[in-house]
Amino acid sequence: MTAVRKIIALFIIILIGLPILFGVVWVVGLTKATVSSEFISELPQEIIREIPDIAEEIFEEGQDEKVIRDENTRAWFRAAAEAGVSPKQLMADTGLLDWLEYELSESLDEVGEILRGERRARPITLDLRPLKDILMRDEIDQHLMRVLENLPACDEEGERQWQQIGRWGLADRELPACRPDIEVAQEALMEWRMDVVSEMDNEVEIFEDIEFIPFGMSRALTVLSSFLFVFPALFIFIGSLIAANSPASFFRWSGVSTFLGALPALLLAFFVKHISLWGLRIAPFYSSDWDAWSPELEELVFEKISWIPMRIIDQIFSPVVTVAAIVCVLGIVLFAISLMVRNKPRSKAVTSVQAPPPVSPEKAEVVEKVEEEAEKPQNDKADDEESEEAEPDKPKKTDKDE
Repeated sequence: MTAVRKIIALFIIILIGLPILFGVVWVVGLTKATVSSEFISELPQEIIREIPDIAEEIFEEGQDEKVIRDENTRAWFRAAAEAGVSPKQLMADTGLLDWLEYELSESLDEVGEILRGERRARPITLDLRPLKDILMRDEIDQHLMRVLENLPACDEEGERQWQQIGRWGLADRELPACRPDIEVAQEALMEWRMDVVSEMDNEVEIFEDIEFIPFGMSRALTVLSSFLFVFPALFIFIGSLIAANSPASFFRWSGVSTFLGALPALLLAFFVKHISLWGLRIAPFYSSDWDAWSPELEELVFEKISWIPMRIIDQIFSPVVTVAAIVCVLGIVLFAISLMVRNKPRSKAVTSVQAPPPVSPEKAEVVEKVEEEAEKPQNDKADDEESEEAEPDKPKKTDKDE
C-alpha cells in the first residue's frame, strides 16, 4: 500500500507540480523584470544620456584607418571632420539633443513615477512629430552641403550612382564619397530623409486605459503574479501528503519537490543569461545586407552600443535567477525542517516500566518463607468458612439455650 501511495504522489508531483512550478518561476521573474521602472524608464534614460558621447566616439574612431580600412567610408568621416561640426554639436543645433533630454526623458520619467505609484496614472503619448521636423530642418541640409564641399568631384560613375540614389533612394547602395552636382545631391539626400521620416509614426502610445494603483503598478503586477505559486504549491502539498507517513516525511517530500522544481528554472535562466552575454562579447559582428556603409563601420557601431543589449539581457534574466534561487532556498529550508523533526527527542512524559533488580538465592528463600507464613492465616480462615458451609442444618447456639 505504501508503494502505491508513493507512485501516485510521484505522478502528481512530477507530471503536474514541477512543470507548473518551473513555468511560474519564469512568469514571475519576467513580469518583475519587464514591468519595473528600472527597465521601462531608467534604462532608456541612461541610453539617451549616452547617445551623444557614443556618436562622438564613433565620429573620432571612424577617421582612423586602423579602425576603418574602407577608403570610401573613411573619406566621409574626414569630410565631416573638416566641416567643423561634431555630431554632438549638430544634435544641439538641430534641437535633437533637447528633444532627447527633455521631451523623451520627461515622458520616461512620468512612466517611472506611474509604475512606482508616485503619480496618478493617465494615458501617455510620445509625440514623434517634433523629431520628424528636426530631421527635415534646413540645418541638416546646410551641414550635409558643407560635408560634400570637402569631397572630391565625382567622375561619371560617381555621378551615375548619385543619380540612382536620387531616383530610387539609398536602399542597399553604397553612398559614393564624391561631390556630385548640387541639385543631384540635394535630391538624393532629401529622398533618403523622406524615406526615414515616412517610416516613423506620428505618436507612440506608452500607457492607455490604465487605472491608478496607489502602491505602484509595478509592485502590484509583481505581487499578483506571485500568487501563481499557489497552484504548484497545492499539487506539491497534495503529493507530499499522499506519500508521507510522518511529519518528517511530509517536509522531506515537500522540500525535495520544491528544490527540484526550481533548480531547472535557475540553471536555464543562469545559462541563457550568461551565454547571451558571452555570445555578445565574442560573437563575430553581424553584417546586414545594407551596403551603404562598410562592414567595419557597422562593427564599430555595434562595439560602441553592445553594452545596451547586455544591460537589457541582464535586466530581463536577473529577476528570473533571483526568484528561482529563492524557491530553491525554500526547498532546502523545508528539507532541513524534515531533519529537525526526525531528530527531535521523544517526550519524557511517557515513562517505561522497569524490571525489578535481580535477587540472590538466599534472599529468595527468605522471601518465599515469609510469603508462606503470610498465607497460612488466610488458608485457615478459608477452611473454617468451608466447614460452616458444609453444615447448614446444624443449629447455632444462642444465649437463651445456654
